[in-house]
Amino acid sequence: MLKKTDLISASASGCLLVLAFPRFDFYPFAWIALVPLLIALQGKNSRTALYLGLLTGFVYFAGTIYWMYHSMYYYGGVPLIISVLILVCLSLYLALYPAVFSMLFNYLSAKPSVPAVLTVPVLWVSLEYIRTYALTGFPWSILGYSQYKFLPLVQVADITGVYGVSFLVAAINGAVYDITSCRFRRSDNETCSFRRPVTVSIILFILIIIASLTYGMGKLNQPFKPGNVKVSVIQGNIRQDIKWDSSFQRQVIDTYKRLSTRAMSLRPHIIIWPESAVPFVFGYDKPLTEEISGFSKEIKSHLLFGGVIVRNSEKEKSSLSNSAILLSPEGKVISVYDKIHLVPYGEYVPLREFFPFIDKMVTAIGDFVDGEEHTVMVTPFAKIGNLICYEIIFPGLVRKFVDEGADLLVTITNDAWFGRTAAPYQHFSMAVFRAIENRVPVARAANTGVSGFIDTRGRIMSKSDIFVEAAMTQEITTGKDKSIYTRYGDVFAWGCIAVSVFMLFNKVIIERKKKYQPG
Repeated sequence: MLKKTDLISASASGCLLVLAFPRFDFYPFAWIALVPLLIALQGKNSRTALYLGLLTGFVYFAGTIYWMYHSMYYYGGVPLIISVLILVCLSLYLALYPAVFSMLFNYLSAKPSVPAVLTVPVLWVSLEYIRTYALTGFPWSILGYSQYKFLPLVQVADITGVYGVSFLVAAINGAVYDITSCRFRRSDNETCSFRRPVTVSIILFILIIIASLTYGMGKLNQPFKPGNVKVSVIQGNIRQDIKWDSSFQRQVIDTYKRLSTRAMSLRPHIIIWPESAVPFVFGYDKPLTEEISGFSKEIKSHLLFGGVIVRNSEKEKSSLSNSAILLSPEGKVISVYDKIHLVPYGEYVPLREFFPFIDKMVTAIGDFVDGEEHTVMVTPFAKIGNLICYEIIFPGLVRKFVDEGADLLVTITNDAWFGRTAAPYQHFSMAVFRAIENRVPVARAANTGVSGFIDTRGRIMSKSDIFVEAAMTQEITTGKDKSIYTRYGDVFAWGCIAVSVFMLFNKVIIERKKKYQPG
């Protein structure tokens, strides 16, 4: 039976995790957030461990993605009760990962046990990586993201990706648990006494932390090269409810033109507008398409913006793509990127044939076709890898653009859906890791914010407030050499999965041997 103290401990872990992320940003809380849960798991059976982990996970995810109900209710046309139910269901799904973590940790902690400083990080990272790709993937609130302000620690991401930072944070939790708990006893009647493997593991972990911080400080203290490209990002602050209203079409276009003209006083090489900045189908509406092309000629700058484009027409039905379009200073289309990773139930309906009622229930679902090419947009000043909306949260997807030659990452998004919640800040914080992982700067243009610039070391050079107009210009230094992470990807995460499988397999073998030993 679940004790009240165990329920409080599991809930406390979830609350500490929530507080570690934006907008609270108490990132040191992440270093001890899992400890109450780990203590509550002592001596529990697998079912109880599963329930406690589920509780921690539910509080964790409901507290960090609560903004989803806001998007669905206020802008998606979903009734409030259904919006809340969807949020609860998604939070429960995501909570399954901490639940499985708790069950596996509980299993590995039974005698003969493996030190938590080893089991906690490898199990946690393994499940985070699986969550990144399972069922289209949703790697929001990855543990490592909580550390985006702790730059000395997160520099190791250019080797391991964000999962390496999750590993370090989870390992700190495991070490604290090993030190404070009475789990490692020579007998049930003795006071706490560390076994040699635990002591060795903690010493090894401390050395890894010291090495990571030393590596990070070394990266941060390297001489910084002067900027070689000047970029402007435009934040139009267009209300979501008027964005596609034809009666406001002129107002939207004029807003972006006015802010861009203001930015031109600093003579940027590239001007960036957000996702779906142009409120018409580009190339299909000829007069407005020509107006935007003419404006690019007028300002004599490269213009990169988000828009909807008509793609292949089949059976009298046109296909639309959520795209990024790059115009030359002569007003010519240089390059187009079609969004690859569409938002399920936002930009398309998975398994539509099984859920036809969703189209009727939700008024704001798009019906886009996904892109296939990791298009690198080439200019004389930079080779641009453009990510649209939440594509920036997928490390593997972003890495492919840089591996294809991009030396500047641009992310265009419309975060008006999120309102004044924590989501715009969480979304922006994840871009810090994409810059560090690939050692490539990031320019972010968001309709209502947060817009800004991040350098190759994860420093936030400048950023905007939300729900204000902004025209920001920054000289940035493009990336030069491919990082280890760019070249080899998520080898570290796969290594954690391999170690997890080995530990579990080894535990099964040991238990089977004990079971069949005579006497």
